[in-house]
Amino acid sequence: MDIGRKIKNLRIQKGLTQEELANRAELTKGFISQLERDLTSPSIATLTDILQCLGTNLADFFHEEQEEQVVFSKNDYFEKVDGELNNRIQWLIPNAQKNEMEPILLTLNAGGSTYPDNPHEGEEFGYVLKGSIILHIDSRKYTVKSGESFYYRAEKPHFLESKHGAVVLWVSTPPSF
Repeated sequence: MDIGRKIKNLRIQKGLTQEELANRAELTKGFISQLERDLTSPSIATLTDILQCLGTNLADFFHEEQEEQVVFSKNDYFEKVDGELNNRIQWLIPNAQKNEMEPILLTLNAGGSTYPDNPHEGEEFGYVLKGSIILHIDSRKYTVKSGESFYYRAEKPHFLESKHGAVVLWVSTPPSF
């Protein structure tokens, strides 16, 4: 765990400068600076004081959410060939039926049919058609290449970036633009 980075992120979220946090915790600005750069480690008592000034506690600070899979490759997809409807369906997100949105890639053959799509609030899905992107979710970065997809709940700050250009099919629910 990167304690310094987490303290810095909390401080910034609270709109505090290093000096303001240091004053509230009765520490020096230099100590806060060194702490945020992982050049020093606080005692439990000092960390407790800092976290109290940041509106949290030790239990919440050290609680790590289990990271969910965000990027999916062709190896993760599930495919079904429907001879009756004359089509092929690829579920791009495994176990998508547990989510509100169920992204699929539908390949229609001559005379094929489609299924209705019912997207719901708070989810985003993308499929990289060409190139590659960097998906930023909160402080994490994910590289997504052509032929790969991504899915996440849109509760945290997020954006897409591409160094060399990309074509992305991106579904956002509810639409944000």
